[in-house]
Amino acid sequence: MNIVVTGASGFIGRNLVAHLAREEEVQVTEFDLQNTEGELQEGLTRADLVFHLAGVNRPESVDEFVVGNVDFTAHVCELLTQIGRPVPTILTSSIQAEQDNPYGRSKFQAEETLKRYVQENHAAGIIYRLKNVFGKWCRPNYNSVVATFCHNIARDLPITISDPDYELKLVHIDDVIEYFVKETQGQEPAGVYYREVIPTFKITLGKLAELLHSFREMRQSLSLPDFSDPFVRKLYGTYLSYLNVDDFAYNLQQRCDPRGCLAEFVKSPSFGQIFVSTTKPGVTRGNHYHHTKTEKFLVLQGDALIRFRHIESGEILEYPVKGEEFRVIDIPPGYTHSIENIGKNELVTLFWASEIFDPGTPDTSPLSVLSPSA
Repeated sequence: MNIVVTGASGFIGRNLVAHLAREEEVQVTEFDLQNTEGELQEGLTRADLVFHLAGVNRPESVDEFVVGNVDFTAHVCELLTQIGRPVPTILTSSIQAEQDNPYGRSKFQAEETLKRYVQENHAAGIIYRLKNVFGKWCRPNYNSVVATFCHNIARDLPITISDPDYELKLVHIDDVIEYFVKETQGQEPAGVYYREVIPTFKITLGKLAELLHSFREMRQSLSLPDFSDPFVRKLYGTYLSYLNVDDFAYNLQQRCDPRGCLAEFVKSPSFGQIFVSTTKPGVTRGNHYHHTKTEKFLVLQGDALIRFRHIESGEILEYPVKGEEFRVIDIPPGYTHSIENIGKNELVTLFWASEIFDPGTPDTSPLSVLSPSA
């Protein structure tokens, strides 16, 4: 299949081209401002499907709305007419097409232009009236508040909120692209079709800023947001895409003593916390039990001996583990437990706890595993 993508260098176009590159038996002709008229004509001549994504939404002059949205759409439709065969065409419009403003009127007129092409050439025309699209590669400080907020907050720059209660209606770029890719997998009969991308997310400007600031603070708080919420998950990925390239890495706070070092990694009320430790040869950690809290131990490097004893029993259970085994040990409540580095090198262990450590109610009681009478 030969596919032409106009506006291929834009936010939606770049994402679409990146996804189509994975599709077998698809050849994409990219067209944008840097390309020539000849390249556009040649691509359309071979086209089996056109994604007309090019347009103007933040011009220096209002007249550019007509030139970029209406006139260029008419030009693409004219070139398609000259081919002499109907070519299915997908047009990205906007919910603003229902509004009486220069941008909205230009998008509505672009829709009407495509409709005339469809009717006169018995083609299929598919119109997407998109809501505010967010995701990676959207230009900040242009026409997307999400992109601008992500860019600025990732750099500790100020943001401006005119009305914190103003509600945004958003769709994620990957949801849009999922719909677009499906358009390449089967053709509609001739006619005009309107599509709506779902899911749609709603959030106020104030809540958006609050969430993004919490993402920025995660490196200190280590507290993960609620990733069971699809919007939060997609917004977090969007935020990370706006980090400076030299700001991907960060250090965890280490607490070190003669036994080794320990660092918390991530935590959340919904799943507890994860931390990592190093333990020097011959050193034993633990010798305590919990009434409610549970844990999992995973030795990543070295040799360890994990010991258990029920707090009402004298019987000691032993589990030798090696880093190369990737063997997980569950720590039930009511068992005092310890982990000893029995190797010659440093022991590295990953720990998970079912709840976040609270110094006020630690649910951690000291009790030696090897001394039942202690």
